[in-house]
Amino acid sequence: MASTGNGNVSGVTPKASGVTAGRNGLPKISTHKKQSEICHDDSSAPVKAQTIDELHSLQRKKSAPTTPMDGVQGAFANFTEEERHRQQLQSISASLASLTRETGPSLVKGDPARGPVTPRVQHAPDHYVAPTFSASDSSLKSTHVLYNLSPAELYEQAIKYEQGSFITSTGALATLSGAKTGRAPKDKRVVRDDVTEDELWWGKCIRPTPEELESFGTPDFTIYNAGKFPCNRYTHYMTSSTSIDLNLGRREMVILGTQYAGEMKKGLFGVMHYLMPKRQILSLHSGCNMGKDGDVALFFGLSGTGKTTLSTDHNRYLIGDDEHCWSDKGVSNIEGGCYAKCIDLSREKEPDIWNAIKFGTVLENVVFDEHTREVDYLDKSVTENTRAAYPIEYIPNAKIPCVGPHPKNVILLACDAFGVLPPVSKLSLAQTMYHFISGYTALVAGTEEGVKEPRATFSACFGAAFIMLHPTKYAAMLATKMEKHGATGWLVNTGWSGGSYGSGSRMKLAYTRKIIDAIHSGKLLSANYKKTEVFGLEIPTEIEGVPSEILDPVNTWSDKKAYNDTLLKLGGLFKNNFEVFVNHKIGKDDKLTEEILAAGPNF
Repeated sequence: MASTGNGNVSGVTPKASGVTAGRNGLPKISTHKKQSEICHDDSSAPVKAQTIDELHSLQRKKSAPTTPMDGVQGAFANFTEEERHRQQLQSISASLASLTRETGPSLVKGDPARGPVTPRVQHAPDHYVAPTFSASDSSLKSTHVLYNLSPAELYEQAIKYEQGSFITSTGALATLSGAKTGRAPKDKRVVRDDVTEDELWWGKCIRPTPEELESFGTPDFTIYNAGKFPCNRYTHYMTSSTSIDLNLGRREMVILGTQYAGEMKKGLFGVMHYLMPKRQILSLHSGCNMGKDGDVALFFGLSGTGKTTLSTDHNRYLIGDDEHCWSDKGVSNIEGGCYAKCIDLSREKEPDIWNAIKFGTVLENVVFDEHTREVDYLDKSVTENTRAAYPIEYIPNAKIPCVGPHPKNVILLACDAFGVLPPVSKLSLAQTMYHFISGYTALVAGTEEGVKEPRATFSACFGAAFIMLHPTKYAAMLATKMEKHGATGWLVNTGWSGGSYGSGSRMKLAYTRKIIDAIHSGKLLSANYKKTEVFGLEIPTEIEGVPSEILDPVNTWSDKKAYNDTLLKLGGLFKNNFEVFVNHKIGKDDKLTEEILAAGPNF
């Protein structure tokens, strides 16, 4: 995550006054009024705090008294809010002073708050190396830019300039994302122009080596992240105080009004979704791992379905947990790290992720003990969307470089809160396309205001917020690659069994892992299968280590009528969602085939 300071990223939000009734009895903070430093988009659920100080009080749990910090100087000094705001505003004003940017600002190396420093060791992995910039329209102002900082230097900047930054007991840096604890897809915009992929060169977002940095040249893409510094609500098309704007022609992204780190990550992912298919490379919102025999599996799934958890398997090599490309040569990771959900994280359930949370890892919106700095991963006081960002090499069995051969298995994950989808189904190619285009999961009661029962959520290609072409374009590419390389499709339900959310129970992770193991080993290909009603899914009758009675969800419901009613309800939701794709052209014959339509619910 980016820290702020002289010439870095985050900005200052004007104070707002005036509040209206909000969630849980707390006042809702409006963007067009002023009070309490938080800039909030009323279209999303507000955080459980009215002010920055209240947000910080949620972050730190009271325990034994701590040593007073009065009078501490240097990087760990406690700045007054007035001084902190003055420095941040001065920094942002310098960075965003010009109306246009041709080639970049005038740069001054290093932190202006520091005095002379000892020359750096040449072989250090992170050091000051200037990208190639020339004079620009902003050269009247001298902007301090810190680049290629080491994790330790980034820690210092965060603690110095970002209120709410702390070092936890494991050495990870804990931060807050402010009022926005998730992405704001409704506030994302792409500039329309005549740019084509031939005018740009794009590579993977992998950290360059010291040798590569020596001749790195001009960056291919620049992100201006102003943190909570808001956009101008009176600008045309602005819908809130948040704006994420992508300009492919200028190779720039500007982020205003949000400190949520996922905006940078997914912003560049959207760029890849535009450029890669034009080169006949399929961009994928998926996890990916590889067995010791070279068998590769892709894991598609929306947030909360287990994509990161299941792709991070200590018995297999991790290629990546979220963003990949599938070319004629195989699969490759787009990123150089992971951005894992860590709510309810435990050493027993997810040892690799647990052990990756150490120095160099950034924790977002977690709650920790005020004295010991031990993180409580069960605490949802700030948000349920707590995150851990760490380099991929922190996973012991990560495959470096992050590339692999063509996948053998394509696993579609759904957290079915209705409790009617089987724990695992083997899919035909047409069924794989249908469920890939649908991109189903479900929200459960309590996650959003007003949600009283499970609510189906469909996100085309398991990433509608990131894709830039029509979903059927990606589906056709996936079908072609699966057919060419003999990959098998699977639908795995990591959600509820024995009833819907509120009456049934969440599928045990241990059972899901046994199912995934059977897919990897190839044992499920030779299992006996039977077909379900309505969805027409092929389900195995037996899997080693998994109770046979749960493999067919009807067996786990005591109220069979309620099961049938819920099954028909979910089938109807699938049909209604798919209506928008019925008449769209797909494949060589330029139409959505009847085979794919027939692969959906039938009743």
